Amino acid sequence: MTPIYVGIDLHKTQFTTCVQRDNAITEDIVKYETNDDGFNAFIKKMKAYHCPISIAIESTGNARYFSQKMQSAGFDVTVVNTLKFKVVNLSTKKTDKNDAKTLASYLSKGILPQSHLCTAESEAIRRIIKCRSLMVEDTIALKNQAHAVLLAYGYITQTSQFQSRKSRELILLELPENIRKIIDCLFKLLNTIEEQRRVLEQNLREQTKNNSKINLLLTIPGIGIVNACTIYSYIDDIERFATPKAFSSYCGLVPWVQNSNESIHYGRITKHGPMELRTAIVQCVVAMVRMKSKTQDYSLIQQYQKLKEQKNSGKAIIATARKLSVIIYTMLKTNTAFIDSKQTMKR
Repeated sequence: MTPIYVGIDLHKTQFTTCVQRDNAITEDIVKYETNDDGFNAFIKKMKAYHCPISIAIESTGNARYFSQKMQSAGFDVTVVNTLKFKVVNLSTKKTDKNDAKTLASYLSKGILPQSHLCTAESEAIRRIIKCRSLMVEDTIALKNQAHAVLLAYGYITQTSQFQSRKSRELILLELPENIRKIIDCLFKLLNTIEEQRRVLEQNLREQTKNNSKINLLLTIPGIGIVNACTIYSYIDDIERFATPKAFSSYCGLVPWVQNSNESIHYGRITKHGPMELRTAIVQCVVAMVRMKSKTQDYSLIQQYQKLKEQKNSGKAIIATARKLSVIIYTMLKTNTAFIDSKQTMKR
Protein backbone atom coordinates (compact mmCIF):
# COMPACT_ATOMS: atom_id res chain seq x y z
CA MET A 1 0.00 0.00 0.00
CA THR A 2 1.23 3.46 -0.90
CA PRO A 3 1.82 5.51 2.26
CA ILE A 4 0.11 8.81 2.87
CA TYR A 5 2.23 11.81 3.94
CA VAL A 6 0.48 14.58 5.84
CA GLY A 7 1.96 17.98 6.63
CA ILE A 8 0.23 19.77 9.49
CA ASP A 9 0.57 23.41 10.46
CA LEU A 10 -0.43 23.25 14.12
CA HIS A 11 -1.76 26.21 16.06
CA LYS A 12 -3.45 26.81 19.40
CA THR A 13 -7.03 26.85 18.09
CA GLN A 14 -6.79 25.10 14.71
CA PHE A 15 -4.54 22.97 12.53
CA THR A 16 -4.19 22.94 8.77
CA THR A 17 -3.50 19.69 6.90
CA CYS A 18 -2.14 18.86 3.47
CA VAL A 19 -2.08 15.26 2.15
CA GLN A 20 0.50 13.99 -0.33
CA ARG A 21 0.49 10.64 -2.13
CA ASP A 22 2.63 9.37 -5.02
CA ASN A 23 4.62 12.64 -4.99
CA ALA A 24 1.49 14.64 -5.71
CA ILE A 25 -0.92 16.60 -3.57
CA THR A 26 -4.08 14.50 -3.39
CA GLU A 27 -6.04 16.72 -1.09
CA ASP A 28 -5.90 20.48 -0.78
CA ILE A 29 -5.92 22.39 2.48
CA VAL A 30 -8.34 21.24 5.17
CA LYS A 31 -8.64 23.01 8.52
CA TYR A 32 -9.74 21.45 11.78
CA GLU A 33 -10.27 22.84 15.25
CA THR A 34 -7.68 21.90 17.86
CA ASN A 35 -10.07 19.99 20.09
CA ASP A 36 -11.46 16.45 20.39
CA ASP A 37 -14.01 17.01 17.63
CA GLY A 38 -11.33 18.24 15.26
CA PHE A 39 -8.94 15.43 16.17
CA ASN A 40 -11.63 12.78 15.67
CA ALA A 41 -12.72 14.24 12.32
CA PHE A 42 -9.13 14.25 11.07
CA ILE A 43 -8.42 10.71 12.33
CA LYS A 44 -11.62 9.41 10.69
CA LYS A 45 -10.67 11.03 7.38
CA MET A 46 -7.14 9.58 7.47
CA LYS A 47 -8.30 6.06 8.32
CA ALA A 48 -10.60 6.14 5.30
CA TYR A 49 -7.48 5.92 3.10
CA HIS A 50 -6.71 2.43 4.50
CA CYS A 51 -3.01 3.17 4.11
CA PRO A 52 -0.05 3.80 6.43
CA ILE A 53 -0.21 7.42 7.59
CA SER A 54 2.89 9.53 8.32
CA ILE A 55 2.45 12.97 9.84
CA ALA A 56 4.85 15.91 10.21
CA ILE A 57 4.28 18.78 12.63
CA GLU A 58 6.51 21.59 13.82
CA SER A 59 7.73 21.64 17.42
CA THR A 60 5.24 23.93 19.18
CA GLY A 61 3.77 24.25 22.66
CA ASN A 62 1.03 21.69 22.03
CA ALA A 63 3.09 19.39 19.76
CA ARG A 64 3.46 16.75 22.51
CA TYR A 65 -0.28 16.55 23.14
CA PHE A 66 -1.11 16.43 19.42
CA SER A 67 1.61 13.84 18.78
CA GLN A 68 0.28 11.56 21.52
CA LYS A 69 -3.24 11.81 20.08
CA MET A 70 -2.07 10.86 16.60
CA GLN A 71 0.21 8.06 17.78
CA SER A 72 -2.61 6.53 19.81
CA ALA A 73 -4.60 6.47 16.56
CA GLY A 74 -1.83 4.40 14.95
CA PHE A 75 -0.16 7.14 12.89
CA ASP A 76 3.59 7.70 12.60
CA VAL A 77 4.43 11.23 13.78
CA THR A 78 7.56 13.29 13.07
CA VAL A 79 8.04 16.39 15.21
CA VAL A 80 10.21 18.76 13.19
CA ASN A 81 13.16 20.62 14.68
CA THR A 82 12.39 24.18 13.54
CA LEU A 83 15.93 25.40 14.31
CA LYS A 84 17.33 23.00 11.73
CA PHE A 85 14.47 23.33 9.26
CA LYS A 86 14.55 26.91 8.04
CA VAL A 87 12.54 26.32 4.84
CA VAL A 88 9.25 27.04 6.61
CA ASN A 89 10.48 29.90 8.77
CA LEU A 90 12.27 31.72 5.95
CA SER A 91 9.60 31.22 3.31
CA THR A 92 8.70 34.38 1.38
CA LYS A 93 5.09 33.23 1.23
CA LYS A 94 4.43 32.02 4.75
CA THR A 95 0.85 30.85 5.10
CA ASP A 96 -0.73 27.89 6.87
CA LYS A 97 -1.40 26.31 3.48
CA ASN A 98 2.17 26.62 2.21
CA ASP A 99 3.67 25.49 5.53
CA ALA A 100 1.54 22.34 5.51
CA LYS A 101 2.45 21.64 1.87
CA THR A 102 6.16 22.11 2.56
CA LEU A 103 6.08 19.73 5.53
CA ALA A 104 4.23 17.08 3.51
CA SER A 105 6.68 17.38 0.62
CA TYR A 106 9.81 17.09 2.75
CA LEU A 107 8.27 14.30 4.84
CA SER A 108 7.67 12.22 1.71
CA LYS A 109 11.38 12.56 0.88
CA GLY A 110 12.43 11.56 4.40
CA ILE A 111 14.65 14.60 4.95
CA LEU A 112 12.96 16.36 7.87
CA PRO A 113 15.17 16.99 10.93
CA GLN A 114 13.43 15.51 13.96
CA SER A 115 13.02 17.21 17.32
CA HIS A 116 13.44 15.18 20.49
CA LEU A 117 10.36 15.14 22.69
CA CYS A 118 11.33 14.64 26.31
CA THR A 119 9.60 12.17 28.60
CA ALA A 120 6.52 13.09 30.61
CA GLU A 121 8.66 13.08 33.78
CA SER A 122 11.17 15.55 32.35
CA GLU A 123 8.35 17.73 31.05
CA ALA A 124 6.74 17.86 34.50
CA ILE A 125 10.06 18.84 36.11
CA ARG A 126 10.65 21.55 33.50
CA ARG A 127 7.24 23.09 34.19
CA ILE A 128 7.97 23.32 37.91
CA ILE A 129 11.39 24.85 37.22
CA LYS A 130 9.93 27.43 34.84
CA CYS A 131 7.28 28.44 37.38
CA ARG A 132 9.99 28.80 40.00
CA SER A 133 12.06 30.97 37.61
CA LEU A 134 9.10 33.32 37.16
CA MET A 135 8.78 33.58 40.94
CA VAL A 136 12.48 34.42 41.26
CA GLU A 137 12.08 37.16 38.64
CA ASP A 138 9.05 38.57 40.48
CA THR A 139 10.99 38.49 43.76
CA ILE A 140 13.82 40.51 42.23
CA ALA A 141 11.37 43.01 40.71
CA LEU A 142 9.58 43.54 44.03
CA LYS A 143 12.85 44.05 45.92
CA ASN A 144 14.07 46.53 43.31
CA GLN A 145 10.80 48.44 43.55
CA ALA A 146 11.05 48.57 47.36
CA HIS A 147 14.62 49.90 47.11
CA ALA A 148 13.44 52.54 44.61
CA VAL A 149 10.52 53.69 46.81
CA LEU A 150 12.72 54.02 49.88
CA LEU A 151 15.43 55.85 47.93
CA ALA A 152 12.82 58.34 46.67
CA TYR A 153 12.10 59.22 50.32
CA GLY A 154 15.76 59.49 51.26
CA TYR A 155 16.30 56.01 52.72
CA ILE A 156 19.41 54.20 51.42
CA THR A 157 19.05 50.44 51.78
CA GLN A 158 21.37 47.51 51.12
CA THR A 159 20.54 44.27 49.31
CA SER A 160 21.14 42.23 52.47
CA GLN A 161 18.36 44.11 54.30
CA PHE A 162 15.70 42.48 52.10
CA GLN A 163 17.04 38.92 52.23
CA SER A 164 14.88 37.58 55.08
CA ARG A 165 11.39 38.24 56.38
CA LYS A 166 12.78 39.22 59.79
CA SER A 167 15.12 41.87 58.34
CA ARG A 168 12.28 43.27 56.24
CA GLU A 169 10.06 43.54 59.32
CA LEU A 170 12.78 45.56 61.08
CA ILE A 171 12.82 48.03 58.19
CA LEU A 172 9.05 48.54 58.47
CA LEU A 173 9.33 49.50 62.13
CA GLU A 174 11.58 52.44 61.24
CA LEU A 175 9.36 53.92 58.53
CA PRO A 176 6.68 56.64 58.87
CA GLU A 177 3.13 55.48 58.21
CA ASN A 178 2.74 56.85 54.66
CA ILE A 179 5.85 55.04 53.41
CA ARG A 180 5.24 51.95 55.54
CA LYS A 181 1.89 51.29 53.83
CA ILE A 182 3.57 51.11 50.40
CA ILE A 183 6.53 49.03 51.51
CA ASP A 184 4.33 46.72 53.61
CA CYS A 185 2.26 45.92 50.51
CA LEU A 186 5.41 45.05 48.53
CA PHE A 187 6.81 42.95 51.37
CA LYS A 188 3.56 40.99 51.76
CA LEU A 189 3.66 40.10 48.07
CA LEU A 190 7.32 39.18 48.45
CA ASN A 191 6.56 36.90 51.43
CA THR A 192 3.80 35.12 49.51
CA ILE A 193 5.95 34.50 46.46
CA GLU A 194 8.89 33.24 48.53
CA GLU A 195 6.57 30.88 50.41
CA GLN A 196 5.16 29.45 47.17
CA ARG A 197 8.65 29.12 45.73
CA ARG A 198 9.64 26.99 48.72
CA VAL A 199 6.53 24.84 48.12
CA LEU A 200 7.63 24.25 44.52
CA GLU A 201 11.14 23.33 45.62
CA GLN A 202 9.73 20.87 48.15
CA ASN A 203 7.58 19.38 45.37
CA LEU A 204 10.74 18.90 43.32
CA ARG A 205 12.45 17.10 46.18
CA GLU A 206 9.50 14.78 46.78
CA GLN A 207 8.93 14.12 43.09
CA THR A 208 12.57 13.24 42.38
CA LYS A 209 13.78 11.67 45.65
CA ASN A 210 13.93 8.19 44.07
CA ASN A 211 15.47 9.35 40.79
CA SER A 212 18.94 7.74 40.64
CA LYS A 213 20.25 10.14 37.96
CA ILE A 214 19.33 13.24 39.96
CA ASN A 215 20.84 11.72 43.08
CA LEU A 216 24.07 11.22 41.11
CA LEU A 217 24.05 14.87 40.04
CA LEU A 218 23.56 15.94 43.65
CA THR A 219 27.01 14.51 44.45
CA ILE A 220 28.59 17.41 42.50
CA PRO A 221 29.89 19.94 45.08
CA GLY A 222 27.78 23.07 45.27
CA ILE A 223 24.85 21.78 43.23
CA GLY A 224 21.34 22.10 44.64
CA ILE A 225 18.08 20.34 43.91
CA VAL A 226 16.96 22.99 41.38
CA ASN A 227 20.10 22.84 39.23
CA ALA A 228 20.27 19.03 39.50
CA CYS A 229 16.67 18.75 38.30
CA THR A 230 17.29 21.32 35.56
CA ILE A 231 20.29 19.41 34.21
CA TYR A 232 18.46 16.09 34.37
CA SER A 233 15.23 17.29 32.74
CA TYR A 234 16.93 19.09 29.84
CA ILE A 235 19.25 16.14 29.15
CA ASP A 236 16.28 13.76 29.43
CA ASP A 237 18.17 10.75 28.05
CA ILE A 238 21.97 10.79 28.04
CA GLU A 239 22.01 7.84 25.64
CA ARG A 240 20.99 10.09 22.76
CA PHE A 241 24.47 11.68 22.87
CA ALA A 242 27.11 9.44 21.31
CA THR A 243 30.13 11.31 22.71
CA PRO A 244 30.99 13.84 25.45
CA LYS A 245 31.73 16.37 22.72
CA ALA A 246 28.24 15.92 21.29
CA PHE A 247 26.76 16.59 24.72
CA SER A 248 28.93 19.69 25.28
CA SER A 249 27.83 20.93 21.87
CA TYR A 250 24.18 20.38 22.81
CA CYS A 251 24.79 22.47 25.94
CA GLY A 252 26.12 25.29 23.73
CA LEU A 253 29.45 25.30 25.59
CA VAL A 254 31.73 24.61 22.62
CA PRO A 255 33.35 27.44 20.63
CA TRP A 256 32.04 28.53 17.28
CA VAL A 257 34.34 27.34 14.46
CA GLN A 258 34.60 28.46 10.85
CA ASN A 259 36.85 26.36 8.64
CA SER A 260 37.25 27.59 5.08
CA ASN A 261 40.04 26.49 2.75
CA GLU A 262 43.18 26.70 4.94
CA SER A 263 41.77 29.21 7.41
CA ILE A 264 40.32 28.19 10.76
CA HIS A 265 38.63 30.77 12.98
CA TYR A 266 37.38 30.18 16.52
CA GLY A 267 34.79 32.40 18.17
CA ARG A 268 32.75 32.51 21.34
CA ILE A 269 30.64 29.61 22.53
CA THR A 270 27.72 28.76 20.27
CA LYS A 271 25.03 29.05 22.99
CA HIS A 272 23.01 26.46 21.06
CA GLY A 273 20.73 24.16 22.98
CA PRO A 274 18.64 24.90 26.08
CA MET A 275 19.71 28.07 27.86
CA GLU A 276 18.44 26.58 31.14
CA LEU A 277 20.84 23.63 30.89
CA ARG A 278 23.83 25.81 30.06
CA THR A 279 23.03 28.25 32.87
CA ALA A 280 22.67 25.44 35.43
CA ILE A 281 26.09 23.99 34.56
CA VAL A 282 27.72 27.44 34.75
CA GLN A 283 26.08 28.08 38.12
CA CYS A 284 27.50 24.76 39.37
CA VAL A 285 31.00 25.93 38.43
CA VAL A 286 30.49 29.29 40.15
CA ALA A 287 29.33 27.49 43.31
CA MET A 288 32.39 25.19 43.22
CA VAL A 289 34.71 28.19 42.83
CA ARG A 290 33.15 29.86 45.87
CA MET A 291 33.54 26.72 48.01
CA LYS A 292 37.30 27.17 48.24
CA SER A 293 37.69 25.37 51.55
CA LYS A 294 36.23 22.20 50.04
CA THR A 295 37.15 22.38 46.36
CA GLN A 296 40.56 24.08 46.21
CA ASP A 297 42.34 20.72 45.76
CA TYR A 298 39.99 19.56 43.01
CA SER A 299 41.70 19.26 39.64
CA LEU A 300 38.71 20.96 38.01
CA ILE A 301 39.18 24.05 40.19
CA GLN A 302 42.97 23.99 39.80
CA GLN A 303 42.47 24.06 36.03
CA TYR A 304 40.07 26.98 36.51
CA GLN A 305 42.73 28.92 38.48
CA LYS A 306 45.29 28.42 35.70
CA LEU A 307 42.81 29.52 33.03
CA LYS A 308 41.88 32.55 35.11
CA GLU A 309 45.52 33.67 35.18
CA GLN A 310 45.90 33.19 31.42
CA LYS A 311 42.58 34.75 30.36
CA ASN A 312 39.99 36.12 32.78
CA SER A 313 37.48 34.76 35.27
CA GLY A 314 34.55 34.85 32.81
CA LYS A 315 36.30 32.82 30.12
CA ALA A 316 37.75 30.51 32.76
CA ILE A 317 34.29 29.76 34.16
CA ILE A 318 32.90 28.93 30.71
CA ALA A 319 35.88 26.70 29.90
CA THR A 320 35.47 24.93 33.25
CA ALA A 321 31.74 24.53 32.60
CA ARG A 322 32.63 22.74 29.36
CA LYS A 323 34.91 20.39 31.33
CA LEU A 324 32.14 19.86 33.89
CA SER A 325 29.72 18.96 31.10
CA VAL A 326 32.11 16.14 30.12
CA ILE A 327 32.19 14.95 33.72
CA ILE A 328 28.39 15.06 33.91
CA TYR A 329 28.19 13.04 30.70
CA THR A 330 30.54 10.41 32.17
CA MET A 331 28.67 10.33 35.49
CA LEU A 332 25.31 9.69 33.85
CA LYS A 333 26.69 7.25 31.27
CA THR A 334 28.51 5.12 33.84
CA ASN A 335 26.19 5.71 36.85
CA THR A 336 29.18 7.02 38.80
CA ALA A 337 29.11 9.69 41.49
CA PHE A 338 31.30 12.79 41.24
CA ILE A 339 34.97 12.00 42.00
CA ASP A 340 37.22 14.48 43.79
CA SER A 341 40.64 15.64 42.64
CA LYS A 342 42.66 13.13 44.58
CA GLN A 343 41.22 10.37 42.46
CA THR A 344 41.24 10.05 38.69
CA MET A 345 38.30 11.81 37.06
CA LYS A 346 36.99 9.93 34.07
CA ARG A 347 37.02 12.06 30.97
